[in-house]
Amino acid sequence: MKRLALDLGARRIGVSLHDDDDLPARPFATLEVTPGAATLGAIVALLAREAPDEVVVGLPLNMDGSEGPAARGARAVVKSLRAKVAAPIVLWDERLTTTQAQRSRIARGVKGRAGIDAEAATLLLQSYVDTKRGGSGWDPDDA
Repeated sequence: MKRLALDLGARRIGVSLHDDDDLPARPFATLEVTPGAATLGAIVALLAREAPDEVVVGLPLNMDGSEGPAARGARAVVKSLRAKVAAPIVLWDERLTTTQAQRSRIARGVKGRAGIDAEAATLLLQSYVDTKRGGSGWDPDDA
C-alpha cells in the first residue's frame, strides 16, 4: 500500500512516502506555502501525480490533546482535500514530530532547517504505519 503523509506548516509542508512494507517511511518533498488556493492546488497536484492509496495528514494537537487554531486549520485542509481527492485521508496526531526531527538532526550533525519538514512528516507517517501493523497509537478521528 502506498501512503503519503503531509505535515502542514505555516511556511512549508513536509511530505513523506511509505510504499514498501520492508522499508521505513522516507522524506519525499517539501512544499512552500503560498497565499490563497495555490497551496491546496499544489497538494492536489502532488496527490494526483503520486496516486497514494491513503493520505495521512498531521493533526497538530496541543500537548493536553485539545485542538487549537492549527488543528482547526488542518481539519479545514482535509475537508477541502476530501472534496478533490479520491484516496482516503486520515488525520493523525503529530505532536512533537518536529522536535523529534530536530533532535535526530542534531544527533546526526545536520545543521540548518532544510528538509526538517519532510523529516517530521516521515516520523508522523512511520508512527501511523507502525500503529496499523499492530503497535499503539491514538487516532484523533476516533476520539
